[in-house]
Amino acid sequence: MIMTQKTPAEVVQQQLEAYNAHDLEAFMATYSPTIQIRRFPDGDLLYDGTAAVRERYEHYFRTARPQAHITGRMVRGAFVIDYEQVYDPQRGHREVIALYEVRDGLIQRVWFLSG
Repeated sequence: MIMTQKTPAEVVQQQLEAYNAHDLEAFMATYSPTIQIRRFPDGDLLYDGTAAVRERYEHYFRTARPQAHITGRMVRGAFVIDYEQVYDPQRGHREVIALYEVRDGLIQRVWFLSG
């Protein structure tokens, strides 16, 4: 049997669906153990490794119950750029641009630009 790896867009879509379902295990399954999440454009490191991501999103999913809607997506090789409308009761509505780098079927790095 030939197994095919998910495309970068499919991995990011899986991550988005888990985010909206507040399914922490499915969400974490999309990330590399060495995931780094940074702020764009200054590059400030927000989360380094899955333990930090898990800690942040476990609380966020439980308390804020966020929802994200993709208004546009671009894919260039290993990179997926999503234009998102995000809502949670704590922070309200906001626009976010997320740049994902996907390699070997997992999200390796993310950069967020929030408005």
